[in-house]
Amino acid sequence: MAKILIIEDNEQNLYLETFILEKHGHQVVQARDGQQGIDLAGQVSPQLILLDIQLPVMDGYAVARQLRQNLALAQVPIVAVTSYAMAGDRERILAAGCSGYIEKPINPDTFITDVITHL
Repeated sequence: MAKILIIEDNEQNLYLETFILEKHGHQVVQARDGQQGIDLAGQVSPQLILLDIQLPVMDGYAVARQLRQNLALAQVPIVAVTSYAMAGDRERILAAGCSGYIEKPINPDTFITDVITHL
């Protein structure tokens, strides 16, 4: 099973994502803001990063760009988990360095399948 870093400031989303992933045997590491996420990513070497775009201090776009500059993390998939689903948002998310995205609100029935496609 995979070690997955979740960078998310919303407690309910963090709880739901963690619950689903741990139920399926994955190890979850949590960060509640972008800088903490960047720091933890360098320390724990996750196999996947789930990244909220709307974060305090530093938004998800800036976090993704900074993570992509770390050569040790360059091959780690970053999946944006976001309510941004307007025209152009997908392109902005991918341009920032994300591998893909999962729309909020999270669908508990499809979330694990969506995550596994990125591992």
